[in-house]
Amino acid sequence: MSGGGERSEPPERDASNGPDRAPVTIEDVEAARERIADVVHCTPLDTSRTFAGLSGAASIGLKLENVQRTGSFKIRGAYNKMARLSTDEREAGVISASAGNHAQGVALAGDMLDIDTTIVVPEVTPAAKIEATRGYGAAVVVEGDIYERSYEHALDRAAETGETFVHPFDDEAIVAGQGTVGLELLEQYPDVDAVLVAIGGGGLISGIGTALKARDPDIRVIGVQPEGAAHAKPSLERGEIRELAAVDTVAEGIADTRMLETTFAIAREVVDGVVSVSDREIATAVTLLAERAKTVAEGAGAAPLAAALSDDLDLEGERVAVVVSGGNVDLTEHAELTRTGLHELGRYAEARLAVDAWPTTVGDVAETVEAEGAELDAFERARRTSVDHPNRTPVTIGIEGSGPDHLNGVLEALAALDGVSVVEHSFE
Repeated sequence: MSGGGERSEPPERDASNGPDRAPVTIEDVEAARERIADVVHCTPLDTSRTFAGLSGAASIGLKLENVQRTGSFKIRGAYNKMARLSTDEREAGVISASAGNHAQGVALAGDMLDIDTTIVVPEVTPAAKIEATRGYGAAVVVEGDIYERSYEHALDRAAETGETFVHPFDDEAIVAGQGTVGLELLEQYPDVDAVLVAIGGGGLISGIGTALKARDPDIRVIGVQPEGAAHAKPSLERGEIRELAAVDTVAEGIADTRMLETTFAIAREVVDGVVSVSDREIATAVTLLAERAKTVAEGAGAAPLAAALSDDLDLEGERVAVVVSGGNVDLTEHAELTRTGLHELGRYAEARLAVDAWPTTVGDVAETVEAEGAELDAFERARRTSVDHPNRTPVTIGIEGSGPDHLNGVLEALAALDGVSVVEHSFE
């Protein structure tokens, strides 16, 4: 960070507290809440009997940060950090690196505080997040195949230009801002026993954990990571930061390779455990959130629900909060995730048909699927392969139904049509 200048307000740290003072305290989180009160929404907590039943929990509350300003919790930390910058730091402009959500938080905070902002994003960042970031007035630079390369580029540029670097997670003011989610949870769900939070770099869980543990040390704080970016559990178990050589997950919002010093130090004190979920489990959670909770979540936002519904976490009889941290997802990506989720639930079939009369058979296929109470999701002429009859037209279809038995019935009805054969299918 470029330094110098008079601070716009005094720092919250008090040196008299001594070297043993925690990096972030409940007082820091409370001060952050006051600072951002007129900027962020107090997001709703939506209880779900369906998810409680599926998980075995006594109750499940969804903390819907996907309806926060900018579509995620990130505005909390970004505004708290940037509101405390000195005059010189503001005038230098702000630069940051982000997979998307922090970018929008910094951009909106910059717009509200009249600070020029530049965001470096990795190539995997969804177009919707890039356009939204630009829409808040920030300049966007696409650099690097993963977040770490974008981060390095942003740091190098800050060193060259004197811009103020705002870290997406490893910063005490950022952590304190994210911790305001925990304060709201305590008010909305005072009897909560366990809270599930996604971990990327660890800023959100560090902040929430700080708030929760200060008020009630018995609340379990459980981190959730995708299997393809699972660095937190081995780090916490070994007592040292472990960095992954690469990440591979649909949850790009938490596709970090490691925690850093600040978040790791806090997480060691406030996180009770970490579980990993597969991309398919995440896709199923995205699907169920859309269908049962009528809410759009990105992969990172759905990961904690995936953990709640998995067999790896015992929530029997507990009151559980699930932090749905964001909903910034391309519609195409969301459709692909929900289709994968339906596959996992045994409710989507893909089939290859051979038809005698093209395209007149299209109507017969569509009418049959509808008559069987299913939905024809896709229908297209396919490229001919060795499995296809040379005198029949190959067609691929996608069908959504209520379960494997229902889908089998639909396929049997299609196979019974004159001039139609089911060559192959898959729905499990």
